[in-house]
Amino acid sequence: MTAPEQKVLRPEPAARAAFRHFSPMQTRWSDNDRYGHINNVVYYAYFDTAVNDYLIAQGALDIDHGAVIGLVVESGCHYFAAAAFPEALQAGMRVVHIGTSSVRYEIAIFRNGSDLAMAQGHFVHVYVDRVMRQPTPLPDALRIAVTALCNN
Repeated sequence: MTAPEQKVLRPEPAARAAFRHFSPMQTRWSDNDRYGHINNVVYYAYFDTAVNDYLIAQGALDIDHGAVIGLVVESGCHYFAAAAFPEALQAGMRVVHIGTSSVRYEIAIFRNGSDLAMAQGHFVHVYVDRVMRQPTPLPDALRIAVTALCNN
C-alpha cells in the first residue's frame, strides 16, 4: 500500500521590499554547473556570505577570536528562476525569529533591478561558545544587529 499523495505548498517569490538589508553577490565562473546555471549549493554559500558579512560589518561577529560562533542547524531554499555567470545579484536579508541563543534568517536572491526573488530560503543559527560548543545567549552586539533586520 502506498501513502496518499500530499500536495507540496510552494511559496510565491518574495518582494524586494520585504527585506531589510542587501548585499551584492557577484557570480563566478565556477558557480555555473554543467547545465549552464548557478548550482543550487552556491545559493547556500550566498546566504552564508550575506549573513556573516553583515554581522562582521556590524561588529557583532569576530570569526577569528570571538567567544561566540554561529552553527547552522536548519536550512532550506526554494528556486524560482535561474541565474548564470556573469550576472550580478543581490542577497536580501531579514530576521523572523530571535531566541535566547538562536536566530532564523530569511534570505532572498534578486537580480539587480528585479523586485521578485529568484531564490529564497532560510537558515537557523544557534550561537554557541567557541570552545565548549554549547548554546549561549546572544551577545548584546549580536542581538542589536539581528534586531535591526526584523520587519516589525
